[in-house]
Amino acid sequence: MTPFLLSKEICFPHPRLADAHGLLAVGGDLCESRLLLAYRTGIFPWYSEGEPLLWWSPDPRLVLLPADLHVSRKLKRTIDKGTFELTFDTAFKEVVAGCAARRTKSRSTWIVPEMAKAYQRLHNIGIAHSVEAWQEGVLAGGLYGVSLGGCFFGESMFSKISNASKVALWALVEFLKMRNFDLLDCQVTSEHLVQLGAKEIPRTIFLANLARSMKKPTLSGKWNS
Repeated sequence: MTPFLLSKEICFPHPRLADAHGLLAVGGDLCESRLLLAYRTGIFPWYSEGEPLLWWSPDPRLVLLPADLHVSRKLKRTIDKGTFELTFDTAFKEVVAGCAARRTKSRSTWIVPEMAKAYQRLHNIGIAHSVEAWQEGVLAGGLYGVSLGGCFFGESMFSKISNASKVALWALVEFLKMRNFDLLDCQVTSEHLVQLGAKEIPRTIFLANLARSMKKPTLSGKWNS
């Protein structure tokens, strides 16, 4: 199936029209209104440098229910020892840069400058958030994503020191549980996230769950741990 070509109009085709790989549409822009509509309807941007802007809605979808996070004994010891100092929304730009630097060492280089700027704009309006793990005052790892309704859409994570991103994820999940979030969208399947408790679900079920989550108020503004 040929992906849909987007125009300047802020709209998307239904996610069920994505091809077998999850590619739904091409083009458009990364303005705040388009990004927010995309996330609310189960769509996200993902493309590499030199490619056009691509929009995806894969089937199945990888999600992590907050109650399902698997904390190994080793990870629990790291958390209990207080190896890392944890903060929220303290170094958003640096976290995105850390994720981009990690990605560019592999074939997945989708955090291009335009993407980084787009998520910074969402952060500026209190919709995109970061979790930071520090060690001796140095950023050791973290993650960032988008929060709408009862869903947190995880975008990327990185570690400079072993387990830093896992501890940041644990802190995020604890935060989400305390505030009655429904799910953490992990987008595409990775062995790393599956080991932490994420599970694949059919896109139809994800979209139904997402629609219910979008009825909840959005916890916007700067987050505090």
